Amino acid sequence: MKADFLVEIVTEELPPKALRKLMLAFAEGIQTQLTAASLSFGAVEPFATPRRLAVRVRDLQLQQEDRVQERQGPPKAQAFDQDGNPSKALAGFARTNGVAVSDLIEIETPKGVWMAVKQVIPGGHTRDLLPAMVEKALADLPIPKRMRWGAGTAEFVRPVKRVSLILGDDVLPCTILGVVSGQVSVGHRVHHPELVLLTRPDAYEQTLSQAFVVASFQARIDMIVDLVTATAKDAGVVAEIDPALVEEVAALVEWPSAVVCRFEEDFLQVPQECLISTMKANQKYFHTIDAQGKLTPVFIVIANIDSADVAQVREGNEKVVRPRLSDARFFWQQDLKHPMESWLHSLKTVIFQKDLGSVFDKVERIETLSAAIAKAIGSSPELAARGARLAKCDLMSAMVGEFPELQGIMGRYYALQAKEDVDVAYAIEQHYWPKGGGAAIPTNSVAQAVALADKLDTLTGIFAAGLIPTGDKDPFALRRAALGIVRICVESELNLDLDVWVRSALAQYGRLADDALVHQIVAFLMARFKGYAVDAGFKPEWFEAVSAVGVAKPLDFWRRLQAVARFSQLPEAEALAAANKRIGNILKKSAEETNTFSVNETLLQDAAERTLWLALCEVEVSAQQAYARGDYAAVLQVLAKLRSPADDFFTHVMVNVEDLALRQNRMALLATANQLFSLVADIGQL
Repeated sequence: MKADFLVEIVTEELPPKALRKLMLAFAEGIQTQLTAASLSFGAVEPFATPRRLAVRVRDLQLQQEDRVQERQGPPKAQAFDQDGNPSKALAGFARTNGVAVSDLIEIETPKGVWMAVKQVIPGGHTRDLLPAMVEKALADLPIPKRMRWGAGTAEFVRPVKRVSLILGDDVLPCTILGVVSGQVSVGHRVHHPELVLLTRPDAYEQTLSQAFVVASFQARIDMIVDLVTATAKDAGVVAEIDPALVEEVAALVEWPSAVVCRFEEDFLQVPQECLISTMKANQKYFHTIDAQGKLTPVFIVIANIDSADVAQVREGNEKVVRPRLSDARFFWQQDLKHPMESWLHSLKTVIFQKDLGSVFDKVERIETLSAAIAKAIGSSPELAARGARLAKCDLMSAMVGEFPELQGIMGRYYALQAKEDVDVAYAIEQHYWPKGGGAAIPTNSVAQAVALADKLDTLTGIFAAGLIPTGDKDPFALRRAALGIVRICVESELNLDLDVWVRSALAQYGRLADDALVHQIVAFLMARFKGYAVDAGFKPEWFEAVSAVGVAKPLDFWRRLQAVARFSQLPEAEALAAANKRIGNILKKSAEETNTFSVNETLLQDAAERTLWLALCEVEVSAQQAYARGDYAAVLQVLAKLRSPADDFFTHVMVNVEDLALRQNRMALLATANQLFSLVADIGQL
């Protein structure tokens, strides 16, 4: 027998930014509990609105299956005395399990024969198990701080008003979070203030829809996107849909309705990012753009009501947004009264990290480092130094003080207003890039130099201070900085050596090169690089094969990875990898004889070793030429010619012979082959 199950928890308004996470965790918790109880079920469907969390389980098994339980008692040798009477241990075991000694059985184990009991445990009724499962799922929700309400002792993210546990047609009698379960829910506060009777779990969405509540979180998201898009189109503009904003708005409304509004065009004199930030962050409005991508004075409001007087809703929202936009205009006008560089010395009052000085100290370090990197990548050291000097100034502006998410963006605007070089202005904005895993990287070489310098300074300084990220804790976003360094090098094709530039960054702190610290930082960078490479489709063993040859230039490393990926598709790849692995093992076992001697052609006695030597000599010239021009794919393609000679060598030649001179010569031959095989990567690891 099966039936649908519904649990709904009605509360006061839940925190919107946490709603989706709570909804999914609740559903996952219910599913985990059902699985642990060995109950079969169909789809587990989560629901959430600003005032409720709910989960519906389709086709839930109504009765657990009976299960056979076998418990092991004492060994048979200790179970009976000489007269065959049960020992105290055996009698106690039988009594504990509620059976007679005669009901016990013997079982064979690796340690001999033991006494045991086999019992059939009747399955429980699902209706009796569900309340405890719900309580456990609620207790496990990721709620940082729970609250109490009234005179009770129950704790939850918000006060609980109603609870419903319905299995099929039956309401399960129980008390959850201090509330007795029933089958009454709530509808929309305005459109349906009356209570709602929940009947069957399969009618949940329809029942709430009649009460002007869209129960499905995803359905509300889809509705909001459709409403905003269509409303903007009707107004002759294009809405920019921010998924995070859509999700937050979906967590604030139960019955979405779109209203098109406008603000005065005079506000468009303010940088559009400022207007967008205040509309999104403070009012949860959707902004619109024209065909050229410029902000328009049209914005879309998602209301939680179907108003009979839309004009009043429009007027109210336009009235509310106007002071917000006025504030943004005021901050912009006030900031323009100050030369950008006048904020520089104020950065001395802002601590970067207590052991590493102020943000001003950081600016001085990255100013020097940016110029050096710019010179290395063929950019302008002067522009890079200027960009670094101004990079943090906007942190002291009124606009960024109000909207921290505009750091860098406002710096670009202020720099352009001050007639700074365009590359300097964009370096100020883009030195924070990339801001996430797949976000854009700096677009010009000046910005790339400043971005690398800033990230290297943070990474090396925090490591030097001993504040290395552990677990999920990474307060200085070092993992993001490391990934940014790798991505900029690879995607901008900058052939920089991480070891060299980590040392240069550490030198800005006045530290002598500490090989152990440098190795630790480079290893951290390479760990982020590995994740980036695997996400791009390269196999972990390919990364390890390249890493084994000690490459610290991300771009060069990337090109080797690409070559290894192509090589792995060749029919010779598997055999050559096996041969090189075998060579490596032989050389490791005879390390004292490795690289001690060069190959003596007169000692090449066997035809197979002579053939291998000639093949190595022939291949080496082509391989080294291809290697010198960085054509790693060609190197590995050439090495593929060694497959047959290598196979014949290991088939016909004994390396570890008693003749010392002959053995050393063959070791030298293998060492030569190993050097060639390891030009691009350690092929033996493929």
